[in-house]
Amino acid sequence: MRYLRSGPRRLHTQETGVPRAKTVGLRSGEIADRNIRVILEAIRRHGPLTRTELGRHSGLTGPGITNILRRLAEEKLVTSNRRNGLGGGATATEFALRPEGAFSVGVKLRQRRGEIVLIDLSGQVHDRVYFDVDPADRVGVVHAVARDMVDRHAALPIIGLGIAAKDWTEDESDAIAAMSTVARPYVENECTASLLAERTVGSAMPKGCLAMIIIDDDVQAGFLVRGVPYSGVHGRAGSIGEMLTGPDNVQLNTVVGFHSLRSRIGDEDFARLLDGEEFSCPLLSQWIREAAGHLLDPIIAMAGFLAPSVVMIGGDLPQGVIEALIHQLSIERRDTSTRPLLTPWISPMKPASFSGGGVALGAALLPFLNTLLLPPASA
Repeated sequence: MRYLRSGPRRLHTQETGVPRAKTVGLRSGEIADRNIRVILEAIRRHGPLTRTELGRHSGLTGPGITNILRRLAEEKLVTSNRRNGLGGGATATEFALRPEGAFSVGVKLRQRRGEIVLIDLSGQVHDRVYFDVDPADRVGVVHAVARDMVDRHAALPIIGLGIAAKDWTEDESDAIAAMSTVARPYVENECTASLLAERTVGSAMPKGCLAMIIIDDDVQAGFLVRGVPYSGVHGRAGSIGEMLTGPDNVQLNTVVGFHSLRSRIGDEDFARLLDGEEFSCPLLSQWIREAAGHLLDPIIAMAGFLAPSVVMIGGDLPQGVIEALIHQLSIERRDTSTRPLLTPWISPMKPASFSGGGVALGAALLPFLNTLLLPPASA
């Protein structure tokens, strides 16, 4: 897999012991690398922009901006055009992102199934493949599907591989790195990857706190606090599937997880849902009512302690099912027969912006965030 980098690879927090947003004490090469990221991120978010506008967004000087733009143009990451002045005034050169200047591959990995996507620098998905997973040979499966994706698009400048998985290990990353055709991947858990997709290319606002709930074989939650992923001291923040919920005090995973849904509606209808087919049936409606009644408890806890600006819900369920679940949650929050209090202060709820919760998309963004774009803490 080929690499295109704008500077030295940004070391992870665990490698440096320094928070990601810290810039004090950086070497000159690292400062230059960060300034390049600042300019590229400004163009990606707000472009096309002139040099003057880039100066306002970045705080950098004119000569510095010119040098950075020259380098980005040489690496074919930005393009320039003439902008006509208003009322026949002077024209200026504006700079825009060149999405085809870099591509990345992202893998979403579950116990028995997976998804791999190819995206460009703007976050646009160019290829998507779903595949089965052998739990005994996850490395072999990921290597095979990533190699096939890269080979299919051999002419493109693919810069790296990202993986979103709940329990991917360092040994598995080492095994991937030992295979010559696929580089060492950048890895995050599924909810963090989903939040990065929302934060980088989705509809979520960058400020405040954002919560994401992913419904799959189990139920997970993730949090962005002021744009930074929060996973807790031991990385267990968001393990809501283990909570005891509802009037019957049962574990959330046993009511809302996919095993419960499959048991309720049957294997055939469950497969139809995962294929994206939307349909209604009494058993599915019953599951939605029971799932909402139990899911509301962790949402109340999130609202009480974190007060996120929005709680997003995603996963492999069709959009219509997720919307029906959110509608049922809005009914449950007003029902005082099971909870003797009204909860108008609960954060608004909405579906995730992307199919599958954007997990594979977020995984594909990881190489960009580690080599080209500003990491969340700096954006």
